[in-house]
Amino acid sequence: LAAPLFSQESSVLISVYADLMPHDLARAALQGLLTRTSVPRDVVDYIVYGTVIQEVKTSNVAREAALGAGFSDKTPAHTVTMACISSNQAMTTGVGMIAAGQCDVVVAGGVELMSDVPIRHSRKMRKTMLTLNRAKTLGQKLSLISKIRPDYFAPELPAVAEFSTSETMGHSGCGAQLCQDEYALRSHSLAKKAQDEGLLQDVVPFKVPGKDTVTKDNGIRPSSLEQMGKLKPAFVKPYGTVTAANSSFLTDGASAMLIMSEEKALAMGYKPKAYLRDFVYVSQDPKDQLLLGPTYATPKVLEKAGLTLSDIDVFEFHEAFAGQILANLKAMDSDWFAQNYMGRKSKVGAPPLDKFNTWGGSLSLGHPFGATGCRLVITAAHRLKKEGGQYGLVAACAAGGQVMVQG
Repeated sequence: LAAPLFSQESSVLISVYADLMPHDLARAALQGLLTRTSVPRDVVDYIVYGTVIQEVKTSNVAREAALGAGFSDKTPAHTVTMACISSNQAMTTGVGMIAAGQCDVVVAGGVELMSDVPIRHSRKMRKTMLTLNRAKTLGQKLSLISKIRPDYFAPELPAVAEFSTSETMGHSGCGAQLCQDEYALRSHSLAKKAQDEGLLQDVVPFKVPGKDTVTKDNGIRPSSLEQMGKLKPAFVKPYGTVTAANSSFLTDGASAMLIMSEEKALAMGYKPKAYLRDFVYVSQDPKDQLLLGPTYATPKVLEKAGLTLSDIDVFEFHEAFAGQILANLKAMDSDWFAQNYMGRKSKVGAPPLDKFNTWGGSLSLGHPFGATGCRLVITAAHRLKKEGGQYGLVAACAAGGQVMVQG
């Protein structure tokens, strides 16, 4: 797998992107990729994009963004969704198409525009409007309109809760708030350091019509434990420990990545930035183990690749919540958990923090649902190059108790 190049834009809700559409960001990411790699558009065989909350006007955002970025109308494109690992799914879908001999060059990525999510009418209003559209006479239309009641106008917001359990991810977070705040502060501090040192180099400057040009991720805000500790619980009130300070914030963003076989890359004169060695998807009980997927998937991918935890030089884990990260690190380092929950004789071990998310993570960089997976992978690739490492491991939990780990 020839390595990826990446472009991302993200900002805090409501962001300067509020008047745009998802395909605008995805198009900019694709154009940034084309500019940085100089890959000819007609060489790309297929485009796959991940997204979570779909804009109804561009249900296949991959296709619309590709056309907007100037790709041929003969280049197929499709959109996938798998919650927070949607762009991971886009990447591995592309890898599978290459491995199957269907394609030589694939562009994968993801996009999310949380500043303007689709909000529906209530089901009662939708049924009335659809029936009204079929009404043939004025009398029929007036009769339907007369049945509309005030509660019909109540909007339906996109769900952030698990459909099967009715709980949000924040309900699955627990633990001492101080420990969570300390980890969140670590994420922001490391991201600030990396940004100041020019390590977060993949943001494509994006001029928002009538507004400023976005040149960097703007959610990196190191604070103090004292200030963080003053925030009220965001989910389980009034006793919860998950707050806005120790949770990933929802952002707007898009990503794009160039994938091809090593043979094709070398033939085109490219030097691969990273190779995908293996990957696994797992799923767990969304009620009891919603965010513990990385603990289950990490030993599986290591065994598939014939590696051990000590072989890994770079770890990039999606930081949904500080409590989620701390819970996984504790579970990974527990023989009891391995024996009683995973059916394993011993623990896999916890990644050492000096190799773990050292350029910040989703808590500080933000979490544009559909785009985060690519950000994790390319950060791991850049860290490997910068630090002279050989192996990197990426893990991300997702709604439904699912997880993806790749390395």
